[in-house]
Amino acid sequence: MPTSQPMLRSLWADSQPPAALLPPLEGACHSDVLIVGGGFTGVAAALALAERGISTRLLEADTIGWGASGRNGGQVIPGLKYDPDQLIERYGQERGERLIDTSSRNADVVFELIQRHAIDCDAQRQGWLQPAATRAGIQRIESRAAQWAARGVEVEWLAREACAERLGTTAYLAGWRDPRAGSLNPLAFVRGLARAASAAGAQLHEGSAVTGLARHAGGWRASTARGEVTAERVLLCTNGYTDTLQPGLARSVIAANSFQIATRPLSAEEGATILPRGEVASDARKLLFYFRRDAAGRLLFGGRGPFHDPRAPSDFRHLISGMTRLYPALKGVEIDYAWGGRVALTQDAMPHVHEPAPGLHVALGYNGRGVGMGTHLGSLIGRHLGTRALADALPLPLTPIAPIPLHGLQRLYVAAVIQYYRTQDWLER
Repeated sequence: MPTSQPMLRSLWADSQPPAALLPPLEGACHSDVLIVGGGFTGVAAALALAERGISTRLLEADTIGWGASGRNGGQVIPGLKYDPDQLIERYGQERGERLIDTSSRNADVVFELIQRHAIDCDAQRQGWLQPAATRAGIQRIESRAAQWAARGVEVEWLAREACAERLGTTAYLAGWRDPRAGSLNPLAFVRGLARAASAAGAQLHEGSAVTGLARHAGGWRASTARGEVTAERVLLCTNGYTDTLQPGLARSVIAANSFQIATRPLSAEEGATILPRGEVASDARKLLFYFRRDAAGRLLFGGRGPFHDPRAPSDFRHLISGMTRLYPALKGVEIDYAWGGRVALTQDAMPHVHEPAPGLHVALGYNGRGVGMGTHLGSLIGRHLGTRALADALPLPLTPIAPIPLHGLQRLYVAAVIQYYRTQDWLER
């Protein structure tokens, strides 16, 4: 298949047997906790709650992992968009240190869950490479690596030659390696979490879009097309696919697309020098590329996408161009898969946790770090939801929902930000 005509289908959906469908909600029922959204955060929370013996029901509009949790690049990277020193400057010493500690352990939480529940998801933990193509980019990643090194992380600095050897491309000037990171099949991972949650006693329903949510005596009532749930507490975890269920919530994030392609399995000769040690990579550009190999030897390559969901092979041409700039020997190689998912971007580039009403909580806004942060935050909320310790247990403050001004112009926002970042990347070169 020529590179210009990739299959508009997710690699992850094709790389494992179809999951047995979970039953839709039927009739009326009651649970201590209701979770809306079957991605990393919702399923991790359901697992943690069920393990505590709390009656938990999860409603997913489509299938488990249908959203970005099953369509991302499968890179498990610790940390947040801000570096440790920035977090302390932004949140103060105490809150900043808690955020640093929590986000540092994001990958640990993911891989511990995989091991504890024997989840078969091609999990690898070979580290993350972040290369820079400009002098300004080098300054940023030097500072980042030094800050994590000062906190005990065994970072590795890669000068130009070493960086080229680890990546298999001479396109970058230098880079650093974070050993805490790794990779997985994200759809297999979230499905494995769902099986563990079900085994622990949580009730999970697919094909059960929540059409209404209202206060009810002593709690909340959620309605679907074929049933309803009453619950004392509700957790909304819909991230980039948030709709109008909670007023103002969808307008508090920008749902931008991240697109990916996957080559056919590369031969031993073709792939010998490309990420030979199994790390994942994402570069230091403002409009970054991220890439990795999979178990079959494919190269997976991702980056920004147009505002709309993928509609045609032409939506992925910029990724094919970017891939062949880094790896000219792959020019003309067949692209077997092309897909995308929505990333929830917040104005402050931080995840948000809200409590818009008593007993109603919201967690969303991972800004491209959802595998680690979404899973970890879901686990934390699940362990403490319904206790007085919730606000104290979370590293993030509970904040009011704040719609982004002129959110209806979000297409223009995204276009303007992309153009600004493109210009910054060009100026740095």
